[in-house]
Amino acid sequence: MTSVAHQLQQTLTRLEEARTRAGRPPGAVALLAVSKTFPAEAVREAHAAGQCAFGENYVQEALDKIAALADLRAQLQWHLIGPLQSNKTRPVAAAFDWIHTVDRLKIAQRLAEQRPDGLPPLQLCLQVNISGEDSKSGVAPQDVAALACAVAALPADRVRLRGLMSIPEPVEGLAAQREPHRRLHELLAVVNAALAPGGQRLDTLSMGMSADLEAAVLEGATWVRAGTAVFGGRARSPVAGASVAGAATGA
Repeated sequence: MTSVAHQLQQTLTRLEEARTRAGRPPGAVALLAVSKTFPAEAVREAHAAGQCAFGENYVQEALDKIAALADLRAQLQWHLIGPLQSNKTRPVAAAFDWIHTVDRLKIAQRLAEQRPDGLPPLQLCLQVNISGEDSKSGVAPQDVAALACAVAALPADRVRLRGLMSIPEPVEGLAAQREPHRRLHELLAVVNAALAPGGQRLDTLSMGMSADLEAAVLEGATWVRAGTAVFGGRARSPVAGASVAGAATGA
């Protein structure tokens, strides 16, 4: 059986080759290892091989995993990449470092209100429904700038808006894969222009997964979310029905 450490290194090699091909500087793009449905020990193994940032879809599964790995908390960075309901914002605000899936002002407001004193600001991305799919969460592209301005106005010591995230409709071929990522990158420029009077500039594009990693890097991704490439085939989700709903969020 191929080890997590070996698969992690192969994925990082793909990432680096894509970065070089894109002519982007070292450190311009980072790997977010999507550990949803994998046990805490798989995260521990990946961390031992050098990985520090991990993405989770399901809140309770993530909280259990974070608790099981409490001895590594200062060394790990936890990202929520699945849908967030307003009744679950309090534990998420206390436990995570990044939230990639903010799609309503109410969610951002609750996260700001509930971020505990003494923790650094929670880093936020707005999820954009870049392909316009009815089955996908996210803000419509034409509404992103207004939401970004509202979220950016929240207390900076509690939350910080960093950028945009998307989960495009799966397609085959590098050119077709690049197109929605290009649109998200262009949308980031639009949002930054809208934010310009306040002086804030977004710097994050969370896009691309195991299957379209190269396309995302070529179009400016700063976080690439890869799960199966790092951990192997994914087990059935521990959340009833979530294996279907969340399947496209991070592999």
